[in-house]
This record gives sequence, structure tokens and C-alpha cells, in this order.
Amino acid sequence: MSGAALGLEIVFVFFLALFLLHRYGDFKKQHRLVIVATLLAWYLCFLIVFILPLDVSTTIYNRCKLAVNSSPAESNDSYVTLAPSKQKCFKPWSYIPDGIMPIFWRVVYWTSQFLTWILLPFMQSYARSGGFSITGKIKTALIENAIYYGTYLLIFGAFLIYVAVNPNFNLQWNQLQTIGIAAANTWGLFLLVLLLGYGLVEIPRSHWNGAKRGYLLMKTYFKAAKLMTEKADAEENLEDIMEEVRKVNESIKYNHPLRKCVDTILKKCPTEYQERMGRNMDDYEDFDERRNSYPNEKSLAKLHKQVIYSVQRHRRTQVQWQILLEQAFYLEDVAKNESSATRQFIHTFHSQEPENKIIQYFYTPTVEWYWECLLRPWFYRVLAVVLATFSVIVVWSECTFFSTKPVLSLFAVFIQLAEKTYNYIYIEMACFLTIFFLSICVYSTVFRIRVFNYYYLASHHQTDAYSLLFSGMLFCRLTPPLCLNFLGLTHMDATISHKNTQPTAYTSIMGSMRVLSFIADGFYIYYPMLVVILCIATYFSLGTRCLNLLGFQQFMGDSEMTSDLIDEGKELIRREKRKRQRQEEGENRRREWKERYGNRDDSTRSRAVHTDQKESSFSETNANRPLSKYTRSNGRTERDRIELLQDAEPLDFNADSVNDDPLESDSGR
Repeated sequence: MSGAALGLEIVFVFFLALFLLHRYGDFKKQHRLVIVATLLAWYLCFLIVFILPLDVSTTIYNRCKLAVNSSPAESNDSYVTLAPSKQKCFKPWSYIPDGIMPIFWRVVYWTSQFLTWILLPFMQSYARSGGFSITGKIKTALIENAIYYGTYLLIFGAFLIYVAVNPNFNLQWNQLQTIGIAAANTWGLFLLVLLLGYGLVEIPRSHWNGAKRGYLLMKTYFKAAKLMTEKADAEENLEDIMEEVRKVNESIKYNHPLRKCVDTILKKCPTEYQERMGRNMDDYEDFDERRNSYPNEKSLAKLHKQVIYSVQRHRRTQVQWQILLEQAFYLEDVAKNESSATRQFIHTFHSQEPENKIIQYFYTPTVEWYWECLLRPWFYRVLAVVLATFSVIVVWSECTFFSTKPVLSLFAVFIQLAEKTYNYIYIEMACFLTIFFLSICVYSTVFRIRVFNYYYLASHHQTDAYSLLFSGMLFCRLTPPLCLNFLGLTHMDATISHKNTQPTAYTSIMGSMRVLSFIADGFYIYYPMLVVILCIATYFSLGTRCLNLLGFQQFMGDSEMTSDLIDEGKELIRREKRKRQRQEEGENRRREWKERYGNRDDSTRSRAVHTDQKESSFSETNANRPLSKYTRSNGRTERDRIELLQDAEPLDFNADSVNDDPLESDSGR
């Protein structure tokens, strides 16, 4: 069982990262290198979070063995017995043999650092480039990242020169490596505290507000009004870009050297625009003979980049609008069914996707009514209280984890109590819940945050390649300081506990932070206390109020602008609801008409075919009779009838003028 736990977690975390990436990315349309790089970044970060509790339990067992070796003891394969106290030091079920964890952490850490500082920034520029060849995209990516890479090389080169010239510094390679790790962790810790302060308050509050049906419905109306504005803006932007593409398509003919670039741009356009702007093959004039100004390859690359962005944004707003409509309709159904006397959940619209028969069997309308109208609000309230309790414990521990005598950090108290009895299951569960809650607070903020249209993680396969790669960069930069902060909260880091004990394998690859004492004894200890101020600011929604003052509409209950947007969103939802009801009524009428009169139409059609066959046979038997002039007149009459039918204009159909009684309409016909 020593390596079974490690292997199971490696496999489980891989499928977890794959599931999340499938939810946000699009495996069919996005480049494979983008998918692989993002999956690797997410996988490594999630793997660190899940494997670290095993490292803690293994370290506690190794400390026990060191204590045994310093005193007379009896040992065997499964446990070690201390002679003085007769206390058994059991080997944990998830014990990882010596030498495996340091190699594992070294590979995982340096791979993630290579991704976040070198590969992913380059792939961001590559994916966002509008070049038409691999060489052109690589060239654009190198130019865009030259300043980015050059700044780091300049700082690092200046530092090396200063160390080489100054005789007071005698730094070795391990110490330089530690300084680089400390610099990366300092940057990550700075961002980590900002995201953690927001998540510790917003996650419990969002679950508490999730129990308020009226609050959720009003917020959905607010989102509908904002999304409609964004949707209209995306459609207008797409129309403008397609107009530019149309002009380029008309100016660059089939024999122009840049025609292949235009064809590449047309392939990225939506299907309806591709059909409208077919290749201009009817003009065979040589492009050199016409004195028109043609765009160059650089301007076409810029247009290609704009087409990719506008099409992605238009598709995303369309999908999000449909999802928001379904959510609004469902919340309105919940509000209506709360006062239902039958205690059965009734939907206004049937689901457009086929439901699973097993779910339909167990999740009946009665069960759905009890869950949505009675149990779910209370479940969300209880969950919000539990999450708020965890948040208070985290804030207290972040402010007191530097105190070792007495130990004030609650997480350190829990781990030390379990360490005395060597209850490894409890140790691993406590460590996992702690770091999992910290990860949820940080990672959920990364998934929620939106920087205009520059960075935005949208579910239902609507996230662009640039945002996926940027999220991988953030995860790789946030996870190492998050794990070091967790080890500090539990006093498993020797830098915090000030004990001469065996460190964990994770902290051993980080090196001793004593090389930079002002970071180890100053920034790492006192900067996390800033989380208290950030939590207070988040609780009173100071950031939301500032954004609202700057003109970015945010959902605030006491704002007049919010009330106007809620009313606008309510009217939009009502309009879409009436539109869908009319569509369903029209489909039902057509279905009923087909069921009632489908057989009659078939019989009428068969009788007409039989009559035509009889007439054709009669004309064949009388073909040799001397009635040619009558035959010509009949043929002329038939041709006149056909021309009248072809010239006839179709009647305008008005749904309101349709008679609901099919018998009267049939008699009228």
C-alpha cells in the first residue's frame, strides 16, 4: 500500500483536471498544444494540493523513527515501539518510501515554473497572433515577449554582476537557486493574499445568498440586462469586422499572392458570412493592371486577429444568453411552485435536452419540489455557516501562525494533537481539508475574476485560448506559495516553528529561506496579516462600490442604476418567455394538424396519383385518333395553367389569423 495512495491520487487528479478543462475549453476547435499546455499546468497544480498531505504524514512518521533511533526501541516492519513509554509508532497506510518524494517534488515544481515563466507566456502570444504560418506566429510571439524576457534577464544579470564584484558575498549555486525560488514565491504570495481575502468572504456569502430565491432572481435580471448590452456590442463589432473582410475579399482577386491569406480569414468567419462572401472567381483581370491600393500581409494579420476575437466573443455571448435564459425561467418556476398545493414541481418549458431515464425515475416532480422549495435553501444556509467558520479559523491562523509559544494557530494545534497519537488518517484528512479550502478560496477567485475581455474563464466550452493559458500561468505561480503558507499555518515549516526537526520533502527542495532573512522573518510572516483588511473590505463591498463609481455597473441593492437594470432585465426575460411560448404553441398546432389530417392528405394524394395514371393511359389509347387540333388546344391550356401557378405570389401567413377550429378551415377551403 506504500505507493498505491500516490498512484491513485495521480490518476484521480488527472481526470479532475481533464474534466474541468473540458468544461471551460473546447477540445474540437482549440489548438492541441494549447489544450496540452493548459492541462499540464492545471494538473501539476492540483497534484501538489492533493499530494502534500501524504508528504506531511510521511514526514511525521520519519520524525518518529528519528526519535526511536535516539532511544532504545524494538522495531519491526509495521511499527516501532518506544521503550520508555511503550508507545507504538505505526507506519501510515499511505507511507511513501524515502527518496521518492524529493524527486517527485523537484520534477513537479520545476516543470510548473518552466511553464509559468517561459512556455505559457510564449504560447499566449502565439495563440493570439494573427499570423498565417507557424514561422510568422513564432516571430510575432518572440517580438511581443522580448521585453518580458529581457526585463528578467537584465535584473538577473545585474544581480549576478553585483554578487561577483562584491567580496562580502560568497553565494553558491544552491543559494542562488533559493534566491530565485524566494523571488517567485514572494510575487505569488503577494497575489495569493489578495485573492484569498476575497474568497474567504465571498464564498460563504454567495452560498448564503443562494438560499434567497428573490435575491437570485433579481441578480439574474441584472445579469440579463448587462449581457444583452454585451451581446449587442459583440454583434455590432462582428458586423463591422465582417464588412472589412468583405471589402478585402472583393479587392484581392483569385490570382493575388495574398489570396491564400484571405481564404484563411474567410474560414474563420461564421458560416452565413462565408456563404455571403464566396470567393470572387468571376473576375479574371490581372491584379497588377488595376491601380488599386491592396492591403499588405501585416494588415491582413491584424484583420485575422480581429476576426478570431470577434467571432469568439459573439459565440460566447450567444451561448451565455441561452444559459441565462434557462436559469431565469427556472428561478421563476421555483418562485411559482413555492405556493403550490399539489407539492409537485411544474416547469413552464420542457427541457430541450433528453433527460436520463434513471434521473427521471428517482428525481420525480414531488422530489424536485421538496428539494428546490424546502430542502435546498436550508442546505445552503448550513453550508454557508460551515464555510464561514472555516474562514474565521483561517483568518485567525494567518494572524497568529508565527507564535510558537504558545501555539495560537488552530491548524497547528489540530496537527500537533494528532501527531502525539500518530493518527495518520486524522492528520491527512485535517491537512487535506485545510489546503483544499484554501485552494477553493484562491482558485474560485481566479475562475470568477474578469479583466474586461482580456481575461475571462467562461464555462460551456466558451473560454478562448489566451484565457486558458493565462489561468495556467496564475495557477503555477499561486500554488507553491499557497503550499508554503499551509505548511506555515500547521507549523510543519522549520522556518516558522524554529525547531531542529526533519522538514517535509516539499520544503527541502525550496532550500533554506535564511539566505534572505528579511523575506523569511519579515515578509512571509507579517504580509499574510493583510488578509484581515481585505476580508473587511470584501465584506462591505468596497471594491464593488469603487467599480460602480467608476462607471462599471455592479449589482448593489441600494443603487438606482441597479434597480433600472433589474427592471430592464425583467422585461427582456418576459419578452423572451413570450417568444418561446409562441414558438411552442405554433409547434403544437402543427403537430396536431399533422396528426389529424396527415392520413387524409395521404389518401388525397394517392387518389390524385391514381387519376393521373388513368388520364395518361386514356391519352395513350387515343393517341392515333385524328383530333390533333384539340390535343394542341389542351396542351396550350395546360401550359397556361402551369405558368399561372408559377407566377402566383405566396399568401402572407399571419399566426393570429389562423382559425383554431380545423373543421371550419377545411369547409372554407
